[in-house]
Amino acid sequence: EVQLQASGGGLVQAGRSLRLSCKASGFTFDDYAIGWVRQAPGKEREGVSCVSSSDGSTYYADYMKGRFTISSDNAKNTVYLQMNSLKPEDTAVYYCAAGPPMQLVAGTPPPSWYDYWGQGTLVTVSS
Repeated sequence: EVQLQASGGGLVQAGRSLRLSCKASGFTFDDYAIGWVRQAPGKEREGVSCVSSSDGSTYYADYMKGRFTISSDNAKNTVYLQMNSLKPEDTAVYYCAAGPPMQLVAGTPPPSWYDYWGQGTLVTVSS
């Protein structure tokens, strides 16, 4: 059974940091790209960042502007999202998801790219 367990969300003040974790199981980790997708209240899901587990290539949404860093620990089947300088507009449920590997020139895969989804973790940034 494919499982993606997201954790690490919480309530933080603007300007602070959080690190999200996504523990994957039930599939061959190296065969997939693992990404983060978020959904703010009243808005559609949007891609945040993605890492290709096979070669470590990373992809980010343009609006991240260097604030977020994605990384992968293949030995632990875990992907991390380090989020720095958080803003109130980063408030959302953050989902980790797995999809087929890809190569992008820019940006990150859209939510429709992913085949498997975790349950999400809530990040709330207060002003």
